[in-house]
Amino acid sequence: MNVKFIRLIFEYLFIHIKSILFFIIFTLIFAVISYLSNLSLSNILYASILCIFIAVIFMAFDLWRFYKKHKLLIDIKNQITLSVENLPSPYGLIEKDYTALIKLIHDDKLSLLSAKDRSMSDMIEYYTLWAHQIKTPIAAMRLLIQSDSNKDNAELKDQLQKIEQYVEMVLSYLRLDSDTTDFVLKKYDIFDIVKQSVRKYAHLFIKKKINLNMEETSLTALTDEKWLSFVIDQILSNSLKYTKEGFISIYFENENTLVIKDTGIGISEEDLPRVFEKGFTGYNGRYDKKSTGIGLYLCKRILLKLGHTISINSRITEGTEVRIKLNSQNI
Repeated sequence: MNVKFIRLIFEYLFIHIKSILFFIIFTLIFAVISYLSNLSLSNILYASILCIFIAVIFMAFDLWRFYKKHKLLIDIKNQITLSVENLPSPYGLIEKDYTALIKLIHDDKLSLLSAKDRSMSDMIEYYTLWAHQIKTPIAAMRLLIQSDSNKDNAELKDQLQKIEQYVEMVLSYLRLDSDTTDFVLKKYDIFDIVKQSVRKYAHLFIKKKINLNMEETSLTALTDEKWLSFVIDQILSNSLKYTKEGFISIYFENENTLVIKDTGIGISEEDLPRVFEKGFTGYNGRYDKKSTGIGLYLCKRILLKLGHTISINSRITEGTEVRIKLNSQNI
């Protein structure tokens, strides 16, 4: 007999303590009256034992029903999703009241969840539409900047690129948990994806006079080009943001791991375990005062969905190394 069943027996006895006490009192009254009526002690003892035996059999049967109902409720609690129809049949008026109350609360919960889902769906639809619509004026501003040779346009171009990056971040955040997440898994040349991201930030490398050391490779990986590009863009953006001088290296190791290493300000040891948490900015975020704490969080989640992994090694003032382990196959 295990500990759980023993506890169940004590719980059953505690619930029925009044009935047990009444039975003991009535048995004693019966015995006393029988004794005063000059019945033989053996007959009184026999009748009392018979009553106790019948009571024990009844309690054992009732305990078994109690145990089965308890087990069924535990199973329902562990499996319940949208229905409470499998609740055990109520026994007595009080259990019927409790069952009706549970169903009422459950229906109310489903109604609230449905309203919340509709509200969330409307909000996601609105922000997705907004993010797509804002791309039009961004594209128009980029054309205007390119057609004007004003010397201040370089700074405007940088700021416009940040706006584009934030818009892409919003879209990625909205799409990530969507049922329509547009993953297209194929084997891609990883070096081509890396080159696209590097071209996107080429003007920042030149502006900040940061050297780029990039190793060519024939590595291919089963991935999604658009989502992996987003991750690499985020990591390169962070490296450029926090590297004031020196270099950024992009190379491959162990045949399936992309490494992006910089000589930036680094990440403190106490912040490293939390850099992938949603909204966590740490010391660097307070230093930059514009960090959202969303970029690396999205990178982690995207790579997890793609079947890749990401890790970061860093030391203050010594730079940061980001490693992305891919599902890869050499050409």
